[in-house]
Amino acid sequence: MDFFSPVIAGFGVVFQPENLFYCLLGVTLGMLVGVLPGLGPAATIAILLPVTYNIEPTAAIIMLAGIFYGAQYGGTITSVLLRLPGEASSVVTAIDGHEMARQGRAGSALGIAAIGSFIGGTVAVLALTFVAPLVAGFALDFGPAEYTALALLGILLVSTLGTGSTTKSILMATLGLLLASIGQDPLAGTSRLTFGSDQLLDGIDFVIVAMGLFGVGEILYSMESLRGKSAPAPSVGSVYPSRKDVSESKGAITRGSLVGFVLGILPGGGATMSSMVAYAVEKKAAKQPEKFGKGAIQGVAGPETANNAAATSSFIPLLTLGIPANATMAIMFGALLLQGITPGPLLVQEKPDLFWGVVNSMYIGNVLLLAMSLPLIGIFVRILRIRAAILAPLTILITMIGVYTVRMNVFDMYLMVGLGIVGYLMKKVGFEPGPLVLAFVLGSLLESSFRRSMRLFDGQLTGFFGQPIAATLLVAILLIIAVPPLTRLLRRQRRKAAA
Repeated sequence: MDFFSPVIAGFGVVFQPENLFYCLLGVTLGMLVGVLPGLGPAATIAILLPVTYNIEPTAAIIMLAGIFYGAQYGGTITSVLLRLPGEASSVVTAIDGHEMARQGRAGSALGIAAIGSFIGGTVAVLALTFVAPLVAGFALDFGPAEYTALALLGILLVSTLGTGSTTKSILMATLGLLLASIGQDPLAGTSRLTFGSDQLLDGIDFVIVAMGLFGVGEILYSMESLRGKSAPAPSVGSVYPSRKDVSESKGAITRGSLVGFVLGILPGGGATMSSMVAYAVEKKAAKQPEKFGKGAIQGVAGPETANNAAATSSFIPLLTLGIPANATMAIMFGALLLQGITPGPLLVQEKPDLFWGVVNSMYIGNVLLLAMSLPLIGIFVRILRIRAAILAPLTILITMIGVYTVRMNVFDMYLMVGLGIVGYLMKKVGFEPGPLVLAFVLGSLLESSFRRSMRLFDGQLTGFFGQPIAATLLVAILLIIAVPPLTRLLRRQRRKAAA
């Protein structure tokens, strides 16, 4: 009963009128963000960070969480109707979803995506309810050495398991660590990499980095990619799938829930990777794999279930370990810090109302998404007609005002614009900003934990291997580094032997 008491009390927090309103607002904004190509939940959450200052912490996090998992379904609409993914996690959905739309089955595709999203999200929340406290209890044994290894593992996994080039991801993570070191040394108080500027003595604020790279950078990139294109509003038809569609999708939804939950927990996993893995799993499991790419409903149900399950389960390492699993969670981490809340193993004990309020809000948010998604599809389709030339400048204006309100500093606005241009150029040449942002967030944790560990171990690196948890994490890091080149070497030897 001790376990269920705070869980039940969390529902009391969610059903407070203010929190219910922000839950509804979050999932609605999330769906809208998913529909608009190029913006994405990371950029939207970054833009809204200054707005959350005047909102009660629990309500603010409930709203931002709603934006994240709500965007996963919103991106499905443009993927199916226009073959234009509104969100990265909906890229694979466009393969079979758009083919279904061309066959006059757009309504079935969108309907099964809504049902799969609801089931995947709900299953993940149920698992989160029982798994998160166990992870938090285990994490109480973590000290400086363990957090050093964990931060390194998180950065490395995002760099090596991401969807882009490993080399580029590692370079971005390195740049993120470099940016995190700008300002005063936390222990000695000396200035570092400020180039004589008093404006940089306090370092670069996380909001500026997030709003620059994800907000301005993504908007500039999407403006260029959508230039000269018009988005016709196609017919949708009935959005309620048939019994045959539901029957064919059962297995895909079950497997997608499992794949999404597991990969969502892993650093570097997230909704995008989960949807891609789920699509590959469905193609392997299908009795007729040749139908994939030609309108297979399993190719919609599996990925859409997985990306919503992953969006939910990625809150486990964030809330219980204080380690963001992906770029959006890194921005959520910043939002929690801005509210004076430190994510980590003590959060469940010290802030049970906030922890269980946020977790339980996902049950309500998934119900709201299911109730709204089907009737509102027609409205969202009309939104696609709004020209990007109108939406983008308005969004950038809001971003500029938002970053100014953080510290009332004009220099921050110039810095954000500069980072936005850098983010745009990075996207142009194939560098993803996600590893940079994650490394920037983990940089201070990595530095402080490592330096504290060195003091405890009298400057001996071998001290890390004297701590069982830290040693295990370091072995995992060595395996992640060593396995890919060894695998490539074995393949070359096999090819030579076969030749």
